[in-house]
Amino acid sequence: MSVLIISIITLGALALLFAVILAIADIKLRVEVDPKIEEIDGILPQANCGGCGYPGCKNYATAIVNKGEDINKCAPGGQEITDLIAKIMGLEATATEKVVARVHCRGTEEAAKRKGVYEGVKTCRAVALVGSGDKLCDWGCLGYGDCEEECPFDAITMTDEGLPYVDEEKCTGCGICVDVCPKDILELHPIDENIMIFCRSQDPPKQSRAVCKNACIACNICVRKCPTGALEMGNNLVEVVEPEKFTEECYGGIDKCPTGAINFVHPEKIKRENKTVEIIIKKKE
Repeated sequence: MSVLIISIITLGALALLFAVILAIADIKLRVEVDPKIEEIDGILPQANCGGCGYPGCKNYATAIVNKGEDINKCAPGGQEITDLIAKIMGLEATATEKVVARVHCRGTEEAAKRKGVYEGVKTCRAVALVGSGDKLCDWGCLGYGDCEEECPFDAITMTDEGLPYVDEEKCTGCGICVDVCPKDILELHPIDENIMIFCRSQDPPKQSRAVCKNACIACNICVRKCPTGALEMGNNLVEVVEPEKFTEECYGGIDKCPTGAINFVHPEKIKRENKTVEIIIKKKE
């Protein structure tokens, strides 16, 4: 028998042996995947945005099935996906309130002064590393559009005023913009929550007003004119502590705010005689 034939037989025998070993290993070491995981992963939007707290949709689906994770954490999917997951898991779906990103700043190019001309990488994260940014207000929006760049749903647009505009219809509340903003001026709020503080500055009133015409100056007027306890003043900045308590009794404080730092997100939804200060952050046409 020639050497060539012996080599072929030997290699064939080894291949057969390895195939048998791999087949046995596959049977012994196989990890059974619950078909519910694949089913849930199949209906998730595959945005892999991380808004649910997991690095990807498959990981979230696995956590739902194996760890009993809440089924309503997929912001891009909304109530429709929650209902489908509930059906797969044999659970009762509860209504979830849509949340959207809101901009806690009105420091426009006209209102907020800059320290000078910045020369470097044009991102908020890069600028923030240089002396806390190129604006005199250390708390305000830097305006370089990291949030717009990172939003996977095209829900954020930088306006000519140098501030981000959030399209609430497109916004899924995934929270990516919140995480990427180095100044923490973006925050998730229930979409029906209409009262907001358009400022983050905790500087002393005189300093805040000197660097931004629209900053909260801690005058306390809004708090005094809100007898329901919806507002509190602390660290030189008013805070909405209980939005559901902000009733018509508190509206007078908005009219009296000298800088418009507290206002309605959607003034058009408030029906009353006194006209409120209009929000100046508008979508770029």
